[in-house]
Amino acid sequence: MHGLINRSIQCFIRDTHGADAWADIVRAADLDFDQFEAMLEYDDALTYAVLDAAAERLSRPREMLMEDLGTFLVTNPRQQAPRRLLRFCGLTFMEFLHSLDDLHDRARLAVPELELPRLELLGYRETGDFSLYCRWRNPGFGHVMIGILRAMADDYGALVFLEHMGTEGCCERISIRLLEAAFSEGRHFSLSQGLQQGRSTGPARMEIAR
Repeated sequence: MHGLINRSIQCFIRDTHGADAWADIVRAADLDFDQFEAMLEYDDALTYAVLDAAAERLSRPREMLMEDLGTFLVTNPRQQAPRRLLRFCGLTFMEFLHSLDDLHDRARLAVPELELPRLELLGYRETGDFSLYCRWRNPGFGHVMIGILRAMADDYGALVFLEHMGTEGCCERISIRLLEAAFSEGRHFSLSQGLQQGRSTGPARMEIAR
């Protein structure tokens, strides 16, 4: 698993549950270090050991923690790169949904070594009913994606109903029902500011530097 993903889990736990909770999880997961390096590769088993230890320490289902992680990635005020990457996918939540098929390749432009699930959106724009298929060797990302989708809906001001429909092999399916595209005022996002930053620094890198 890419260190950027592990580092994101670490920062999520530490920022939302405290340094003591993270220290307990490090011990329970039997890690021989106390922090992940963002640009290294780690055995997938380490990631799931941390998630299982976190679920035990925080008394929450692993799936719920992964949803909260997805929300954290979008709403964390200290790290805006993931939100910018996602907001550049479309001016409306509907446009954002229809850009998800390209998210894997878009993320690789920002971090070439980062491997993320392949996403495929199927459904009907007219009714607002969609299915999002997440295909990856590592199970559970669908729950992270639900957290991301929920946070992005709030970001755009859309009202959606999301449900994880289960896993078959390496594929998870998420049911998405867009109830109202302009339910509330979304969060401010400046496209011109992002473009200006892109000219001066290149593609936004999804780094967790803390």
